[in-house]
Amino acid sequence: MTMTDLSSQRQSSPKPRRPRVVYAFGALAIVIFLIGLAGGSYQGKLADVQKNDNSSFLPGSADSTKVANESEKFNSIVSIPGFVVYQRDGGLTASDKQKIAADIAKFRQIKGVAADEIGRPQYSTKSNAVATVGVPLIGRDNGKPVNGPALVDAEKAVLKAARDGAPGGLVIHSAGAGGVLVAFIDAFSGLDGSLLISAGLVVIIILLFVYRSPVLWFFPLFSAGLALGAAALVIYPLAKHGVITLNGQSQGILSVLVIGAGTDYALLLISRYREELHEYQSRVAAMIAAMKGAAPPILASATTVILGLICLTIADLNSTAGLGPVCAIGIACTVVVMLTVLPALLVISGRWIFWPKRPRLDHQTDIMTTHGVWGRFSRGLTAHSRRNWAVSGVLLLACVAAIVGLKTQGLSTVDGFTTKPDAIVGQGIYDANFNKGAGAPAEILANVAKVDDVRAAAMKVKGIDDQQVCVATDFGKLAAAAKAGGGTIPAGSFDANGCAAPALQVTPQGGKTIVNATLTSSYDSSAAYDTVRRLRVALHDVSGADALVGGQSAVNLDVQDASRHDRNVIIPLVLLVILLVLGVVLRALIAPIILIGTVVLSFTAALGVSALFFNHVFHFKNADPAFPLFAFVFLVALGIDYNIFLMTRVREETVEHGTKEGIVRGLAVTGGVITSAGLVLAATFVVLGVLPIVFLAELGFTVAFGVLLDTIVVRSILVPALSHDIGKKIWWPSKLAGAGARD
Repeated sequence: MTMTDLSSQRQSSPKPRRPRVVYAFGALAIVIFLIGLAGGSYQGKLADVQKNDNSSFLPGSADSTKVANESEKFNSIVSIPGFVVYQRDGGLTASDKQKIAADIAKFRQIKGVAADEIGRPQYSTKSNAVATVGVPLIGRDNGKPVNGPALVDAEKAVLKAARDGAPGGLVIHSAGAGGVLVAFIDAFSGLDGSLLISAGLVVIIILLFVYRSPVLWFFPLFSAGLALGAAALVIYPLAKHGVITLNGQSQGILSVLVIGAGTDYALLLISRYREELHEYQSRVAAMIAAMKGAAPPILASATTVILGLICLTIADLNSTAGLGPVCAIGIACTVVVMLTVLPALLVISGRWIFWPKRPRLDHQTDIMTTHGVWGRFSRGLTAHSRRNWAVSGVLLLACVAAIVGLKTQGLSTVDGFTTKPDAIVGQGIYDANFNKGAGAPAEILANVAKVDDVRAAAMKVKGIDDQQVCVATDFGKLAAAAKAGGGTIPAGSFDANGCAAPALQVTPQGGKTIVNATLTSSYDSSAAYDTVRRLRVALHDVSGADALVGGQSAVNLDVQDASRHDRNVIIPLVLLVILLVLGVVLRALIAPIILIGTVVLSFTAALGVSALFFNHVFHFKNADPAFPLFAFVFLVALGIDYNIFLMTRVREETVEHGTKEGIVRGLAVTGGVITSAGLVLAATFVVLGVLPIVFLAELGFTVAFGVLLDTIVVRSILVPALSHDIGKKIWWPSKLAGAGARD
């Protein structure tokens, strides 16, 4: 359909003959609709293909990864340390101790438990009120990782066995790396319920306020649901076959991102469609005109976000690298649904969906008269443009100054929850009564010929228990010895320090063996990470040992180091990619540089304010090293959306009215819809706080605040005021900046 055909419909209402492309578009919309529906069932299956253990996140080049891979040669079962903690105020009774002893036999029968590694109960030397039994979970079985739901089932079965028949007053908790990991996985178990319901309710409330229609809110939200289904249909097989890494964190972000971004795109399209319904009698013609105006900025926005997310794939950390394609797929599915299914639903449904303010064919679409509040605002803003951009800039810089208080040294697992899961309570009791480093030693892979030198060097390292540096025990041999002894471990199996006798040590593989070195600090503490660093330096100096250090503490340390590396590499790359996209979209150089600069200013200001809230309001202990990178990607990629929506409309108006008037008119017409979109996106990210994970609570707050800051201050004041002050030069080197162009 040509523009001449569309124009003729402004004067008459006869039904035109619809071109074939309209029917082709309708057929495509039906196909996308069915794909989205079919994918709905896969949304709940995504938990089955998640990988939530830190070792799955690390690249193969990390020392801890190499040790983990090699350790499978020594023991076919790679376990995750875990404990059951028993406590009674006033002291454990004889019946308590009988119960603890009986539980050991029950634990060994539970599927998913490393039965051969369960030892005798340990009683606290600091208090006669606490005892513990080590109950490691199977993390990898013959090289095959155990998935999250299976770990949760095993841990819950262990706790159930311990609590069943427990004497009254005996309190039982889980603890250790296994218990905390399961708590983390279990935190996402209600993802499809609480998170999506909360996000949906927030969006409904805001859309009811924005549209003032009891019906219209349904269409954006329903379309976002279809987009989530389509994304799940694509992501599930990719994650199942190891093409991408999916964890609970990335799935939670995916849901929020699709709902937020999808609603944004829908707001822009519906706003433009409402405008065109005043000009066209035919809903099809109005939608075609709306698509001509709204689809380019929506596509440009989605492309910017997708390219920014794809930059994450170069990350060393597999979880970060996996988040990129997961969310990029989500945005791609969202933009497809919002530009096919949503337009079809709107056209089919008729004008009544806008009730009680149904748009009529009245040709009243002048920007400055139909957008009164924003029209007056834009006139007032540009009347004193220099003062306004200067004041807003100073305000943002004041917020940036607070960034010095942002702590990104990493969170311990105990501090990583906003609630107190059972494992966190148990870990606190364990740390207060037993050696904090027990159960999660540093694992040293070294040449057999240099084992004595390695042990001697490790014993001298500060933070290592010099009585607990032993060649690793072969639990299969230990189980066989106990079986031969009638269920009792033979005398002399362990020396006074608890090191296994040579006959029970792991058999060297390829000239290498494993040495376990017990730390004196909790495995997830900064002190433990410092010990691992010192240990690596000390063992590097042992000539011919070729020693590598792994284990739980080393894994956590390598994850943090990889996060810092990714942050320093990816942030500049994302900025470059977005700058190039903006240059293509706006066909200019100055305007993209201004937009990038203002969004980065907004991002750093959001981090500064976040630091104040994290430290003095929420009292979070710290932030993850990956936090700035995640916040940057979402804030900059999504924040640039609103500037794209604004500046593409400004450019459209500039062609006819000149740059300065184009800025006034562009802000007037986009002000309401973009502000509404910002409110929706901010509200959906706040919903991440529903999940009891500090990282997601921090990310949700920062992105939400940053989006509001970008929407209210940067896009509404700083960018239009600064652009108006500069004038037509913002379009350099395009023709709009030429000598004959209007300022």
